[in-house]
Amino acid sequence: MIWVLVVLLVIVLIIAFNTIKIVKQSEVYIIERLGKFHKVADAGLTIIIPFVDHVRSVVSLKQQTMDIPPQGVITQDNVTITIDTVVFYKITDPAKAVYEIQNLKKGIEYLAITTIRDIVGKMDLDDTFSSRDAINDRLRVILDEATDQWGCKVDRVEIKDITPPADIRDAMEKQMNAERNKRALILQAEGERQSAITLAEGKKEAAILEAEADREAKIRRATGEAEAIKKVAEAKAEEIHVVYDAMMKANPDERLVQLKSLEAIKEVAKGEANKIFIPFEATKALSSLGAMSEAWKDKKNKD
Repeated sequence: MIWVLVVLLVIVLIIAFNTIKIVKQSEVYIIERLGKFHKVADAGLTIIIPFVDHVRSVVSLKQQTMDIPPQGVITQDNVTITIDTVVFYKITDPAKAVYEIQNLKKGIEYLAITTIRDIVGKMDLDDTFSSRDAINDRLRVILDEATDQWGCKVDRVEIKDITPPADIRDAMEKQMNAERNKRALILQAEGERQSAITLAEGKKEAAILEAEADREAKIRRATGEAEAIKKVAEAKAEEIHVVYDAMMKANPDERLVQLKSLEAIKEVAKGEANKIFIPFEATKALSSLGAMSEAWKDKKNKD
């Protein structure tokens, strides 16, 4: 009797185990009933009918990554390069992912390989290095459109590495060294040119400042000389004015006035830059003085 109870308990446990299913978060179960798709069981507790319902597949809804094996690709300029790629995808329709394709990962892998060869085969070697982002975008768009019927969405495609042949790498390294040396020479020449320009501008500024200083000194010197001449002239004029006032107070005769005028003209004429214009009336005084001088000499000779 006890053995019968034990057997019944085991049978109940087996039935319960096959009936009660607990689906984990970010997963779904594909349930088939009598070999036909029945439903998609979401996360949580799910009850199925033993021996009638069957869990066909457990599908993860997380974003998944898949490394594409490195592939040798021939570029448009006949250079064989090796491309290593990774694909990021997510299943959006679990039923399609299970029933529309035999092996989803294999399908994505083969599709990615053929697409890479098609895209890179139309590009030159230099373009494959400079257009990596463009290649990634084109791969993603093509793979996303092709895998939509499989209930899959391709979020990103990244080219991890592009490896050219050894001889091409050596040539590229030599080209890079040449470009680096070229840039260094250009920078050095540019620095020397800038230094020469700066030095020339400095000399130019110094010459301009020196010329301006010399011009300023000449202007100040000329201004000082003009001011000195002006003051001398004013002093002479003042002296003449004083003499004139003294003579007027002394009530001089005409001959004395003419004589003093000539003395003043003589003093004024001593300047190097002075030009004296003698009025016609002064010539009469000079002739009179000359006549008086001759008469005085004759008288002295007679004595």
